[in-house]
Amino acid sequence: MRSTKRPPSLFSVSRRRFLGALIAPIAFGACRSRPYRAADFTVPERSAVCLSPAADYGVDFADVIGRALGELGVDLRGRRVLLKPNLVEYDDGSATNTHPAVVAGAAEAILRAGAAEVVVGEGPGHRRDMEYLLTGSGLDHYLRDIGVRFVDLNLADVRRVPLRSRFTTLPDLWLPVDVLRADVVVSMPKLKTHHWAGLTGSMKNLFGIVPGAVYGWPKNVLHTHGIENSILDLNATVRSHVTIVDGVIGMEGDERHEQGVLHEFLSAVLSNEPSNTRPHGTYP
Repeated sequence: MRSTKRPPSLFSVSRRRFLGALIAPIAFGACRSRPYRAADFTVPERSAVCLSPAADYGVDFADVIGRALGELGVDLRGRRVLLKPNLVEYDDGSATNTHPAVVAGAAEAILRAGAAEVVVGEGPGHRRDMEYLLTGSGLDHYLRDIGVRFVDLNLADVRRVPLRSRFTTLPDLWLPVDVLRADVVVSMPKLKTHHWAGLTGSMKNLFGIVPGAVYGWPKNVLHTHGIENSILDLNATVRSHVTIVDGVIGMEGDERHEQGVLHEFLSAVLSNEPSNTRPHGTYP
């Protein structure tokens, strides 16, 4: 009887063996490769955190923040500085936004420290009517009194920037020119919880530099690629050199509907390393 067995071949291989041979090096490489270049990121030998008491929003924040910046040794002479507060919605009586007194105080302190220029910029993910938000919160009045310009980062001129890490699958982002030309970026988050991220801190606050005119509202591209991954890629590409947290009154609860419970922490938290402020936004 004639045999039906196939003759052996040097090039014959089962489907299972083929797929195994294909997947193994990919998995091995994925385990070994980093989503960033280690040479681009150095861990500072020492970074400081300053907790400055503030009994209420009537204190002289220019003095409070100025002294804290001096203690941190931040040199702002001749620098172009962008302040990035947290403005989401406006609801009287809530603690959703960075208070305008803290923003204006920081701007004054930085100008007194010798900065060449101070600009305040934000691109809210919910509220598109920036004029309403500035007027309702009172920030326009504060900034007008000290002669500081505000930039709507949702509508500002942009430039495409390659991301310096690959935690998301995004190769690049269009980012505002005002952010990119700043010598120093100061992140000014509000001390509050977040329904997905847990806590809105210095690093999450940079979501507001992503322009809504390019990515839409509420900037879902950052959520669909993973909030944690987007935070890492943004902060790898645009570094916040100084963090000033408005912790005078914080909020715990659902920030999306201004239903949070207010808590008096009565302090401003400053640091020259953005990740350092997060532990100080929790209960002792």
